[in-house]
Amino acid sequence: MQILVYISNWIVPFIVLSIVIYGLLANINVYETFIRGAKSGFLTVIRIMPTLIGLMAAVGILRASGFLDFLSEVIGRFSSYIGFPGELVPLTVVKMFSSSAATGLLLDIYKEFGTDSRLGLIASISLCCTETIFYTMSVYFMTAGIKHSRYTLAGALLSTFAGLAASVVLAGMMRV
Repeated sequence: MQILVYISNWIVPFIVLSIVIYGLLANINVYETFIRGAKSGFLTVIRIMPTLIGLMAAVGILRASGFLDFLSEVIGRFSSYIGFPGELVPLTVVKMFSSSAATGLLLDIYKEFGTDSRLGLIASISLCCTETIFYTMSVYFMTAGIKHSRYTLAGALLSTFAGLAASVVLAGMMRV
């Protein structure tokens, strides 16, 4: 186990040094290339900022209005039949929009039910098995200029439900 800690402490500096050495050997002006990339990244952040602000505001409104609690009750009645706890519905919905907001809900679940509880295990695994669908789609499609997403949303929702099912199964296996 100690070797993994040692490797993780040195992997990032090693990769950065390797990139710099490769660039120097290939006669590339590493510093100038880095500055161009940083400038491009900064411009991308400026372009996606309105989308990020809109998503964060939407999640805050949903949470403060009580809509997530209502949704939890309605969907929870049906999801409990397939083994998915209704208490985790708000976490699942919020995760589709914002990972940081979902992390806040996860901490609330830990405080109320505990980290080693069935709900805590399912919530932890489900955050790892799912993606921030709407955030990812809006940011990447806007940046790439894609207007028609075709089957992206359907595929993303299908994979999210598969991840949620896997989280229930895995949490069940861990409790044995």
